[in-house]
Amino acid sequence: MKKLLMMAVAYLMLGTVVPAMAAGNASAGKGKAAVCAACHGADGNSPTDMFPKLAGQGEAYLVKQMVEFKSGVRSNGMMAPMVANLSDQDIADLAAYFSGNKVTPGAVSEDELNAGKTLYRAGNKETGVPACMACHGPSGAGVPAAKWPALSSQYSAYVEAQLKAFADGTRSNDPNNMMRDIASKMTADEMKAVAAYVSGLH
Repeated sequence: MKKLLMMAVAYLMLGTVVPAMAAGNASAGKGKAAVCAACHGADGNSPTDMFPKLAGQGEAYLVKQMVEFKSGVRSNGMMAPMVANLSDQDIADLAAYFSGNKVTPGAVSEDELNAGKTLYRAGNKETGVPACMACHGPSGAGVPAAKWPALSSQYSAYVEAQLKAFADGTRSNDPNNMMRDIASKMTADEMKAVAAYVSGLH
């Protein structure tokens, strides 16, 4: 836990030296979001769990992901061409628009919620998995200033897929290997359980 806290502080400090992007205009972003709607929904609430919900996500986190899709730091064959021609202002506007919308709550059973609750809130001391809420917050709202994403109401299938991608290294845009280190210690059942829990967390 101490190591995680030290990494968190270091990343917050690093975040202060990253050049700031232009302020986003949500109204302009709404017009630019038409091309995103087919996968992510007109307001950022994706109609299918194949694609993540963007509504209500932290603005800085959305900017980070689009910038890294564009640069190739985060590799994704579908997203790379979508962001290739976006300007910094386009990215800022889209992030402002989606972050300002309300995410639709997820719906999961009580059994699914309970299965992941302990891991999310307390972690697994035996395997060194920290509590998810240490970085993503008790309600799953994330930490916008640190660019740590909101998980609340996100599709469980998407969250599970990202945990697997961090675990096997196919997703590597996490600061200081934080998520890769954590996910590599999680079992498949733990990933499924915590993904289900955050889906119903709101």
